[in-house]
Amino acid sequence: MTNITPAGFTPAGFIATHVTASRFRGVVLAIALAILAGATADQASADSATAASPAAVSIAAGKLPAGYRDWPLIAVAQEEGKLNDLRAVLGNDIAIAAAKAGAGVTRAYPEGSVIARLAWDHEALAESAAAFGKAQSYVARHPKNGVQFMIKDTQKFAATGGWGFAQFNDGKPVEAKALTACFSCHETVRARDFVFNLYAP
Repeated sequence: MTNITPAGFTPAGFIATHVTASRFRGVVLAIALAILAGATADQASADSATAASPAAVSIAAGKLPAGYRDWPLIAVAQEEGKLNDLRAVLGNDIAIAAAKAGAGVTRAYPEGSVIARLAWDHEALAESAAAFGKAQSYVARHPKNGVQFMIKDTQKFAATGGWGFAQFNDGKPVEAKALTACFSCHETVRARDFVFNLYAP
């Protein structure tokens, strides 16, 4: 039988060379995958607030979010002075879960949180006055002071504590320049992640 083994060939050398080359290719592949994964993660992070919150997409497009009126209740409040209204503070699924878990107290609201504020004027309930002999029960009547939203997107709204502010009057968006005072007001509750109302159990 003719010997066709190349000069200088040894089994050990062949194995070492090819195993080393194989490992090298594996390392290169692993690095490439890591870079790709990092880029994908960065993009996912940048898109997370929008992807996680269809409501934020609607608001950015100048539209009221679908179904916002049925969002769970975070808290209720009464405003006096010029505002003089009764209001309900609602949250989308992300916001309400965070509020129940202590957002504003032990943690910040996560990306994609959207908080809505509805308001109404209020008046004495005639039936209650008749029953008790005096005005006692005051109930919400007509929508007032528009519908306001806070949208959590720390990249898009970095200059205002990670929150964007929006208001709709009669279903139409208010111009952004009319909302410039919102952040300065909310800055007084920076320690609560800029949200006045805590979750009311």
